[in-house]
Amino acid sequence: MFNRKRRGVIERTLAGISEALENTLFTEDIARRPGLLQGLDARVKVVAVVALLVAVSLSPGLAVIAGLYLFTLFLAWRSQVPLGFFVRRVWLFLPFFTGIVVLPVLFITPGPPLLTLLPGLSVTRTGLQAALFLLLRVGTSVSYAILLILTTPWATLLKALSVLRVPDAVIVVLGMTHRYIFLLLHTANEMFLARQSRVVGRASPADQRRWIAATIGVLLGKSFHLSNEVYLAMLARGLRSTPRTLEPFRLRQRDWAWGSALLALALAAIVIGRTA
Repeated sequence: MFNRKRRGVIERTLAGISEALENTLFTEDIARRPGLLQGLDARVKVVAVVALLVAVSLSPGLAVIAGLYLFTLFLAWRSQVPLGFFVRRVWLFLPFFTGIVVLPVLFITPGPPLLTLLPGLSVTRTGLQAALFLLLRVGTSVSYAILLILTTPWATLLKALSVLRVPDAVIVVLGMTHRYIFLLLHTANEMFLARQSRVVGRASPADQRRWIAATIGVLLGKSFHLSNEVYLAMLARGLRSTPRTLEPFRLRQRDWAWGSALLALALAAIVIGRTA
């Protein structure tokens, strides 16, 4: 196997596409496991997660937000979600993207200096606390959203959004977008494999860039042509904007109990965070 540093653009792109497809199959497998959240009604999960996200957003207490994050780990464990996979999925890229926003906070927030990097440039204690608070709040919110997605089949989750009064047209567009993104990923993967099987030796960086640009153009044309064909096929089959699933929603006693408990937890987090 080639060393990672020596692999070309095509090899890295192939690896990225294959990893995306594998992660999708893995997450669908998690959604069908006999776990805690998988056994709850999707509408209950959507309402409970929205309430917990509101609690995370409104609570000014760092300890309360940390407790809510630990609760996501408990839910992931009871739902048979691999904790290592779950934590990496949240925190692998979160510090990078959120760090761009919080980095200036370390220096511009007034407070006692904690670390002096340059004359006139110091990390303040207040700035560090504010940055950690923002990172934890964003990480906790993303954790709840990812946990909802991992434990609910995509079609069922989209249908459950109707409890939030999301328009049916938006739900249908989201469903079609999700489905055909992976179809185009599969097409791109086949194109890269075909290219790789017909190349002897290593192409120059300029040739690789030209081929990548041509591939992007072909995929754009395919996606535009496919969207027209799919739309015409849906009209021919009597398109209705209301999403449907094979399994109808049915609230059970367990759903009411867990839904009430999660809503009570969200309310308690808001009250404790405001009064602490």
